[in-house]
Amino acid sequence: MGIAERKTRQKQELRGRILDAARRIVMREGFGALSMRKIADAIEYSPATLYLHFESRDAIARALCAEGYAQLLASFEPLISIADPAERLKAIGRAYVAFGVAHPETYRLIFMEDPSYTGAALVGGDQTENAEAADDKAFRLMVESIDTLKAEGRLSGAPDSLVCAEAFWATMHGIVALHLTCPVFPRAPLDAVVDAALVAWFGAGEASADAAPDQGDSKEADKPPKARRSASSKVSAA
Repeated sequence: MGIAERKTRQKQELRGRILDAARRIVMREGFGALSMRKIADAIEYSPATLYLHFESRDAIARALCAEGYAQLLASFEPLISIADPAERLKAIGRAYVAFGVAHPETYRLIFMEDPSYTGAALVGGDQTENAEAADDKAFRLMVESIDTLKAEGRLSGAPDSLVCAEAFWATMHGIVALHLTCPVFPRAPLDAVVDAALVAWFGAGEASADAAPDQGDSKEADKPPKARRSASSKVSAA
């Protein structure tokens, strides 16, 4: 191995140590406790050394954000193979909430701290180009799933698919954010809350697609809405 290659490897290794130390501090004490001096103490280097790799604490935060986002998106990858679009979206919703609960400080850093960290982590430069591409792929997966549901008449009357995808994301984020910040939420088991949200999304959507019964079928027409929805829904309750 040449001198240049050795220096490159050493630089990469030190960068990794800096990020590992920063991640441990964030997970243990929260993002507010992160500082260049604390990271330097953890890896037994001077703060000046850190500035050779990162221009500021915020630059480290952006790198952690990119890594965390990539980790979240990786949890979606196995779900692409789910054939039914509604079941695929349900699985994405559950995976999203599970990630936020399992990695609260990482989730806070990605979605609940200064939005400039997330934005900068997902645009251009170094490894963040891969994060940007993965982000677009994940969002397109939601949009395409919703497109399929609408084409099949299972979300008839729904707004633009992009709007639906963002609303679905907002629903899952709301559950995670409340779980992380509100001491009285949830009063019910968290899984039950997630399932109820998914039923509200897909149960109601399916009902609107199939709610018009045959006018000649008086018995079906006389059923209460809840019973008709249960009978006609193509998407099973989560």
